[in-house]
Amino acid sequence: MVILLADAFAPDLPGRLATFGEVTSDMSRLGDAEVLIVRSKTKVDKAMIDAAPKCRYIIRGGVGVDTIDVEYAKSKGIAVDNTPEASSLAVAELAFALMIAMPNHLVRADNSMKEGKWLKKELERTELNGKTLGLIGIGRIGHELALRAKAFGMSVIAYDKYVTSSEVASLVSLDEVYAKSDYISLHTPLTDETRGMINAASIAKMKKGVYLINTCRGQVVVEQDIADALNSGKMAGYATDVYNKEPPEGSPLLKAPNVLMTPHLGASTEENLLRLGDSIVARLKKYSGK
Repeated sequence: MVILLADAFAPDLPGRLATFGEVTSDMSRLGDAEVLIVRSKTKVDKAMIDAAPKCRYIIRGGVGVDTIDVEYAKSKGIAVDNTPEASSLAVAELAFALMIAMPNHLVRADNSMKEGKWLKKELERTELNGKTLGLIGIGRIGHELALRAKAFGMSVIAYDKYVTSSEVASLVSLDEVYAKSDYISLHTPLTDETRGMINAASIAKMKKGVYLINTCRGQVVVEQDIADALNSGKMAGYATDVYNKEPPEGSPLLKAPNVLMTPHLGASTEENLLRLGDSIVARLKKYSGK
């Protein structure tokens, strides 16, 4: 069978997949591919599926399958899979890094030093210790983030309609997460229910001076409402790795104060690429029966 790697993976992955068939990254071979393997960059829409008449299996290396038209794929007899277990540590560590960076003004401090400024008095820091982290979604990534937050002396609360118990967080209502959290980190899939859930109405329920971290999906927030909350001082900071449109050209976040932005780096660690390879190999082994 032909296995098409549409996005970048660890350099050793093509060799590892050669056991199962012919491996290519040539997109002109889409029509020959039985297996299509993607990450976040490639969007598998109806047109792409129609252009792959031999495709029977799509694997997304990462969390979620919202970049794939799953229902249309299934209507064509194509199985769709992902590798959520592989990326948990990488995304949790980035979320935690963003949470540390904001109250410590690390980016502004570094930039000002390189500009010849000494803002020792101006850059007053606050500590994570004793603060409350609210998680919206406590799956694998939220669980890992909670462990790190607790190690820093934070209290952790969480809302997840699909989780009934947690060893690392106190489960509360969504409104309680909004009302009690000093930091809120988003870890939900993108669905009709979660799209735009962080908006002016939900932000109004949050503490004044809240910090928000988003490493799940950009469309979960209304970017203009985030920018308005930052400009008014309702929100102390917003750190995000994901956007409504990527790259975020024209986003109101680009001109808003106290925004920390990274270019969708959540799964981009050397270790995670190796774990992605392990997960993909395991799925292809099961698929092929080899």
